[in-house]
Amino acid sequence: MKKSEIAGMIDHTLLKPAKKSQIRQLCEEALKYSFASVCVQPDYVKACAKLLEGSNVKICTVIGFPLGENTTATKVFETKNAIKNGATEIDMVLNQSWAKGNEWKKVEKEIASVVKAAAGKTVKVILETCNLNDKQIVKACEASVNAKATFVKTSTGFGSGGAKAADVALMNSVVAEHGLKVKASGGVRTYKDAMDMIANGASRIGTSNGIAIVEGAED
Repeated sequence: MKKSEIAGMIDHTLLKPAKKSQIRQLCEEALKYSFASVCVQPDYVKACAKLLEGSNVKICTVIGFPLGENTTATKVFETKNAIKNGATEIDMVLNQSWAKGNEWKKVEKEIASVVKAAAGKTVKVILETCNLNDKQIVKACEASVNAKATFVKTSTGFGSGGAKAADVALMNSVVAEHGLKVKASGGVRTYKDAMDMIANGASRIGTSNGIAIVEGAED
């Protein structure tokens, strides 16, 4: 895959505590490499919107991060506030307790509430697959389909494990026929890692190692 092709699939990510100078650098790198988006904490959305104004780089932020244990009302507020500040993509963490407790109607209803709050913006549902078994991954994907999300996403990058190719393939097998896509994130550090995820159905890669991935691609 060529550099430009894989760059366009990367969410250039900085979710750890960061200085303003690091956020500025993140945006400059996203512009230089034509990454799909920058993915930042909500308090930096407004700054990124200003830095990336007029470009094709999307602004992604996280909601209910990293455990998804916020109330639904809080997630709805976070979503509306992020969009008001300039976010164009929303990565929400599903409620981990509900998922582990197999409370799928509650999971679905909450995702639908965030999708509604996003008012047509892209919504990616973070499953945190390291905490779920295969059956629960399937159920979480089905809930995301029913709630009309845009993507399902493997991981926050803050859990006990990150993206696995087998999980990406399983997720894709559930959602692809319904028009949803898969984002692989967490531990995707090299070009080979990224290609493994893409080969198994990922359409987007969330990583803080986007430059290394692109530099490993073909010219």
